[in-house]
Amino acid sequence: MARFAVELVFGPDREKRLAVRPAHREYIASLAEKGVVLAAGPYADDTGALIIYDAADEATLKEIISADPYTPANVITKWEIRVWNALLGSWLTD
Repeated sequence: MARFAVELVFGPDREKRLAVRPAHREYIASLAEKGVVLAAGPYADDTGALIIYDAADEATLKEIISADPYTPANVITKWEIRVWNALLGSWLTD
Protein backbone atom coordinates (compact mmCIF):
# COMPACT_ATOMS: atom_id res chain seq x y z
CA MET A 1 0.00 0.00 0.00
CA ALA A 2 1.03 3.57 -0.58
CA ARG A 3 -0.07 6.77 1.07
CA PHE A 4 -1.13 9.72 -1.03
CA ALA A 5 -1.70 13.35 -0.09
CA VAL A 6 -4.34 14.72 -2.43
CA GLU A 7 -5.01 18.43 -2.53
CA LEU A 8 -8.34 19.55 -3.95
CA VAL A 9 -8.81 23.06 -5.29
CA PHE A 10 -12.44 24.13 -5.23
CA GLY A 11 -13.98 25.57 -8.37
CA PRO A 12 -15.78 28.91 -8.52
CA ASP A 13 -19.33 27.51 -8.23
CA ARG A 14 -19.59 27.35 -4.44
CA GLU A 15 -23.36 26.80 -4.45
CA LYS A 16 -23.04 23.72 -6.67
CA ARG A 17 -20.19 22.35 -4.52
CA LEU A 18 -22.19 22.83 -1.33
CA ALA A 19 -25.12 20.97 -2.92
CA VAL A 20 -22.85 17.98 -3.65
CA ARG A 21 -20.89 18.17 -0.39
CA PRO A 22 -23.16 15.88 1.70
CA ALA A 23 -22.71 13.06 -0.84
CA HIS A 24 -18.97 13.73 -1.00
CA ARG A 25 -18.66 13.63 2.79
CA GLU A 26 -20.69 10.43 3.00
CA TYR A 27 -18.39 8.84 0.40
CA ILE A 28 -15.24 9.99 2.23
CA ALA A 29 -16.67 8.74 5.55
CA SER A 30 -17.31 5.31 4.02
CA LEU A 31 -13.69 5.21 2.84
CA ALA A 32 -12.49 6.25 6.29
CA GLU A 33 -14.42 3.34 7.82
CA LYS A 34 -12.55 1.00 5.44
CA GLY A 35 -9.16 2.53 6.27
CA VAL A 36 -8.73 4.01 2.79
CA VAL A 37 -9.03 7.63 3.96
CA LEU A 38 -6.71 8.38 6.85
CA ALA A 39 -7.51 12.08 7.23
CA ALA A 40 -9.62 14.60 5.34
CA GLY A 41 -10.85 18.13 5.68
CA PRO A 42 -11.21 21.52 4.06
CA TYR A 43 -8.80 24.39 4.44
CA ALA A 44 -9.98 27.15 6.78
CA ASP A 45 -10.07 29.65 3.91
CA ASP A 46 -12.53 27.42 1.96
CA THR A 47 -10.34 27.32 -1.17
CA GLY A 48 -9.81 23.58 -1.13
CA ALA A 49 -9.14 20.52 0.98
CA LEU A 50 -6.57 17.87 1.78
CA ILE A 51 -7.29 14.14 1.86
CA ILE A 52 -4.78 11.48 2.88
CA TYR A 53 -5.48 8.13 1.21
CA ASP A 54 -4.02 4.66 1.70
CA ALA A 55 -4.28 2.85 -1.65
CA ALA A 56 -2.51 0.05 -3.49
CA ASP A 57 -1.19 2.36 -6.19
CA GLU A 58 -1.96 5.53 -8.11
CA ALA A 59 -4.24 3.75 -10.58
CA THR A 60 -6.39 2.50 -7.69
CA LEU A 61 -6.39 5.97 -6.16
CA LYS A 62 -7.61 7.48 -9.44
CA GLU A 63 -10.50 4.99 -9.46
CA ILE A 64 -11.36 6.05 -5.91
CA ILE A 65 -11.25 9.73 -6.90
CA SER A 66 -13.38 9.13 -9.99
CA ALA A 67 -16.09 7.63 -7.76
CA ASP A 68 -16.11 10.69 -5.48
CA PRO A 69 -19.35 12.65 -6.06
CA TYR A 70 -17.27 15.81 -6.52
CA THR A 71 -15.74 14.35 -9.70
CA PRO A 72 -18.85 13.97 -11.89
CA ALA A 73 -20.22 17.23 -10.45
CA ASN A 74 -17.09 18.96 -11.78
CA VAL A 75 -16.73 21.20 -8.73
CA ILE A 76 -13.00 20.62 -8.24
CA THR A 77 -10.64 22.47 -10.58
CA LYS A 78 -7.56 20.48 -9.56
CA TRP A 79 -6.73 17.19 -7.86
CA GLU A 80 -3.02 17.35 -6.97
CA ILE A 81 -1.84 13.80 -6.21
CA ARG A 82 1.43 13.24 -4.41
CA VAL A 83 2.91 10.09 -2.94
CA TRP A 84 3.44 10.78 0.73
CA ASN A 85 6.06 9.03 2.85
CA ALA A 86 4.55 9.44 6.30
CA LEU A 87 7.22 8.78 8.91
CA LEU A 88 5.66 9.84 12.20
CA GLY A 89 2.17 9.98 13.60
CA SER A 90 0.08 8.28 16.25
CA TRP A 91 -2.14 6.68 13.57
CA LEU A 92 0.73 5.04 11.65
CA THR A 93 0.79 1.27 11.97
CA ASP A 94 3.75 0.36 9.77
